[in-house]
Amino acid sequence: MKRSHFTREIVEIIAFTLVLFIVIRFVIHGYAMHNNTNMQPSVSSNAYIMVNRTSYLFKKPDRGDVVVLHYPSNPNTDVVARIIGLPGDTIRTNSTHVTVNGTTLVEPYVQTPFNPEAREWKVAPNTYFLLNDNRQIADDSRNWGSVNKDMIVGKAVINFWPLSQFGFINNHSDTFAQVKNPAP
Repeated sequence: MKRSHFTREIVEIIAFTLVLFIVIRFVIHGYAMHNNTNMQPSVSSNAYIMVNRTSYLFKKPDRGDVVVLHYPSNPNTDVVARIIGLPGDTIRTNSTHVTVNGTTLVEPYVQTPFNPEAREWKVAPNTYFLLNDNRQIADDSRNWGSVNKDMIVGKAVINFWPLSQFGFINNHSDTFAQVKNPAP
């Protein structure tokens, strides 16, 4: 009787460890933003963030989502950016504003509005247009264009370090609520 109880406990510990490993390895993942200022002030340059790698298995990315993606110029490096445009959207910029499908965004997460030039982009099917919150760093879709969905690693959901900034990462859905989807 004692032996079967001990065996059961060992099996439960192994099963729990395996489930925990799978969750940590494939569902959530921590990322360090060492000296990465492209998402300030939303994510500080030395923050650690938690990313849900499965968030887009059952739903599509949405405007405002802060995501980790494979850097288009070097897919072995991951970067963080905010989704501004969805497939089919028309994005326009002038020196200080971003317009999505004719709606000018009021972006509280951008401290210093800045766009190097006035341009227009049409977001292709199965791609997303991403911008940094720190707009003075123009290494985003303004340079490399829209990114394929398969380049997106997952949705950044929690800023867990430093503890003074602990909390959920705001997707500012109210900023994008007035944006109309393009006509089919």
